[in-house]
Amino acid sequence: MFGLLFFILFTPGVSEFICTSSDLEMSYTFCDSTAHSFMFNLTPCSTRNKPVWKAALTWIPRSDIHFLKIVFNVWYDGAKALLWKELLCSGADDEYSLCGTLKGETLESAFDIKGSRLEFPKGDYSIVVQGFSDDSENNMLICLNFTMIVK
Repeated sequence: MFGLLFFILFTPGVSEFICTSSDLEMSYTFCDSTAHSFMFNLTPCSTRNKPVWKAALTWIPRSDIHFLKIVFNVWYDGAKALLWKELLCSGADDEYSLCGTLKGETLESAFDIKGSRLEFPKGDYSIVVQGFSDDSENNMLICLNFTMIVK
């Protein structure tokens, strides 16, 4: 298994290793200065002939999750490549299990990342994932800065 499972109490500025293989290296840091209880697992650690990555997330949020907007910013070799925003929780008829998680509860979720269907060009990717508890993107719940090196 290429995935690395870990649990951390985050210290700001420390890079956390996710995985490495002959064609891929991944790690992340938190881009906010607040401590988090967080675990992330990704398998397989490869971009070759893999239609789907399997991800698992465990997180103890610092506030209730009734509204959650996720913003993805992707840079490829220093140039902005993608901006994607998705409303996951609106407070009514939400389809995701993480919606309604209360502050201090352990959130556990497994999901597919289907972007691995794409042929990623070799290079350095920076992926900033921000979670906001409001539509105006002022109240950040979490911020992760992933580094992905495709060899």
